Amino acid sequence: MQALHTAATGMAAQELNVQVISNNIANLRTTGFKKQTAAFQDLIYEHVRRVGAQSSDQGTILPVGVDIGGGVKTVGTPRSMTQGTLSQTGNDLDLAISGEGFFKILMPDGSFQYTRDGTFQMDNQGRVVTAQGNPVQPTITIPNNASGISVSEQGQVSVTLPGSSTSSIVGQIGITRFINKAGLQPVGNNQFTETPSSGAPQDGTANSEGYGKITQGSLEQANVDVVSEMSDLIAAQRAYEMNAKVISAADQMMQSTTALFR
Repeated sequence: MQALHTAATGMAAQELNVQVISNNIANLRTTGFKKQTAAFQDLIYEHVRRVGAQSSDQGTILPVGVDIGGGVKTVGTPRSMTQGTLSQTGNDLDLAISGEGFFKILMPDGSFQYTRDGTFQMDNQGRVVTAQGNPVQPTITIPNNASGISVSEQGQVSVTLPGSSTSSIVGQIGITRFINKAGLQPVGNNQFTETPSSGAPQDGTANSEGYGKITQGSLEQANVDVVSEMSDLIAAQRAYEMNAKVISAADQMMQSTTALFR
């Protein structure tokens, strides 16, 4: 019975939906995390009677057809890149982007990855790095005798050196944007890589036209709405249960039909 297969595709779709929702909830407190949603499409139809087909020799046509659907398929898990709430931390190297753009990170193999997680630190060389020790680009080195680290909205990094009453600029944190930021590939560690879908990276200066500004002493929280996620979870659970009931009903109907012909 076709209904068994159709309902099975529905159960599989809702199982994936729950997986996406669970990942969103698990990352509720992950800095810079961007939530995903599951997107579905109906499968190909069996056209038993095509709409618009001629129904008589006199030229009358069918106003409606008989189309039997094959179920549902997953077509993507698009990521919402909306702004997350900024949370103040007071740490000098905690940075958040308000608006468009990503921090650019140099990886050990020479490639670049991109992140909204501005939880930066200094390594043993004084470089500003991520939690994994990878340098923020362009590479910025803080002198070991410096104090009073200041980062402007444009990403300009300044420090106060001994014997000086004025601050000295030691570097500029860059911002990178993409034409289609939802097309970036997540790779873990709160980081993304470019893809043909995202378009080429466009490096620029924070707080300039088309680029967000940098806020020092703050971090961007995940853009996950727990109330919405719980509502979606309940809806997915109910949809899964309904598809399971369809399978049970279809199985009983098959057993009844088989019994009639014994």
